[in-house]
Parts: sequence; structure tokens; C-alpha cells
Amino acid sequence: MRQNKLGKTGLRVSEIGFGCWAIGGNAYGNSYGETDDEVSKAALRRALELGVTLFDTADVYGQGHSEALLGEVLSEWGGQPPTIVTKAGINFYRQDGTLEPDWTPLALAHAVEQSRARLRRETLDVFLLMNPPVEELEKFRAWETLEALKRAGKIAHFGVSVADPADGVWLLQNRLPAEVIEVGYSLFYQGATTDLLPLARQRKVGILAREPLANGFLPGNYSDSVEFTKGDIRASLPREYISAMTETAAKLSFLSNDGTRTAAQAALRFVLDDPAVACVVVGAKTPMQIEENVGAVAAAPITVLERARIAEVF
Repeated sequence: MRQNKLGKTGLRVSEIGFGCWAIGGNAYGNSYGETDDEVSKAALRRALELGVTLFDTADVYGQGHSEALLGEVLSEWGGQPPTIVTKAGINFYRQDGTLEPDWTPLALAHAVEQSRARLRRETLDVFLLMNPPVEELEKFRAWETLEALKRAGKIAHFGVSVADPADGVWLLQNRLPAEVIEVGYSLFYQGATTDLLPLARQRKVGILAREPLANGFLPGNYSDSVEFTKGDIRASLPREYISAMTETAAKLSFLSNDGTRTAAQAALRFVLDDPAVACVVVGAKTPMQIEENVGAVAAAPITVLERARIAEVF
């Protein structure tokens, strides 16, 4: 698999990355449903075997469980260590069990220490602030905290996972020192292409594209009557939104009609084809899903004609 430069970090990462949200499990909700830890570990091992060199997680995924599973598997891996991206900013350590955004220096430093322990890493390769309101970054001087953690050798590189592409544009326009930006980017959600991706490419900031399968709807596996289990984040989606996503996924079926690529691979190929994207971070729970995801690398690029038809759909 091709290895791309991640901005100016000096890291090279695989085109397809493993998104580890789902393997965090459903013990605390905020999930993609139930998981089996042995299957999750098998999926992680299969990804390593297939050449995946970027694994994206966060401390809040399963309240540490995703990081712990990843740390366990990587401690047994005899090959070249991959790049680990983890995120923090949602404090789940409170005694009452509530989740609360927290960008204070103490909270970020504590999160880094906990992630280092669970991931079994002396230094975190890439540490991202998780969807912070931009005003919070200045209010709590988050950059100063991250710079101090970097000087101490606790993190190697840092950046931000943004909820809205406009936040990423704001970061770049204000020349804040983010080395990596992670942003949602899919056939359904193309907002990053307007301003953020061109500006990031110009400034040589590494781009990680998350949610390329739009919460699992783009592969066309769900009907508009689907019912998600308690704790699954999709259970709270409005029924009108689910109907719109399933209807649009059906309209995009022409991307996989010839059988040369699956609907999931077509969706991944759409994002892979953007030269501003260093790595497409796609979630998985099983070895079979990993194999399908990695198969997108060899799938045919989206053609000019197909792009015109995509534009018609939207």
C-alpha cells in the first residue's frame, strides 16, 4: 500500500487507516454497537498484515478500551511500529460518570499520561484535540500545553480533529501550530473540499479524512426502517436523516454496479482520489471489513463521468 507524507511531520502513513472507534465497544454507549474483543484484535492484526500503518483512536472510545486493545495488539506485533493517532478533550474521568469537554492544561496532560499507558507508548505519535470550539483553544492556551508536552517527549506531533471544516480553515488562517487536521469527508459530506483541503495542502498540514463511509450508510447496508441498538450513536439520528442517507446511497449504486468494486470501496476511492488527503481513516470491527477497506486501494479511480453523475445526485 502506498505510504503518503503526513504534512510536515516527517511521518509516512498508509492510504487506508484503521479507525478504532467501533472496537471500543458498547459498555459505555457512544458506540457503533456491540463488539467481540477477540474479533477486534483479529481485525487489528489483519490490518497490520495488509500494510495499514496508521491507527486512529481516542481516549473516549469505550472510555479507554479502544486504546487498550490497540496497545495490546501492537505490543505483540513484531513488524515496524505503525503511527498511532489518538485524541482527547472529553473528560470521562469524573466520579459521577458524566462526559464533559475539558481543554485545560491539567486535563490534557492527564489524558496524555493515560493514553501513553494504555497504548504502551513512551511517546504518542500524533495527539489531536477532539472537536474543540475554536474559542476554547485560545481561552485555555491549549497550544502552550501541547508545545510543553512535545518538549517533554510525551507527544511527537499535535493537531486538531475538527467538527466543521470551517474550524480547520480558521486554524490555518490564524496560523496556529496544528501539524495535522482530521476532518469528516465523504460522498455525503464534501464541505472540506471548498476551502480547507486546498489551504491545508498549501500550508503542508497533514489531512486525515474520517467517516468516509458516512457512519456506515454509504455501503448501502441499511434500509430507512433500520433500528440501531441502545448506545449506538446512530440510534439518535432523526428518522428523516436516516431516510435521506439510505435514499442517497441507493442513488449512488451505479458506482458499484459493474462488480469491480463494492459500494464501500467506491466511497473510499472517492476520498482516496483527493491529493490533499494523506490517509483515509475508516472504521472496522472485523478482519473481513479490513480486507474490503484495503481493497479500495486497488479499485479503479472514480471517473470524470462518474463524478458528473455524483454531482447530479447531490
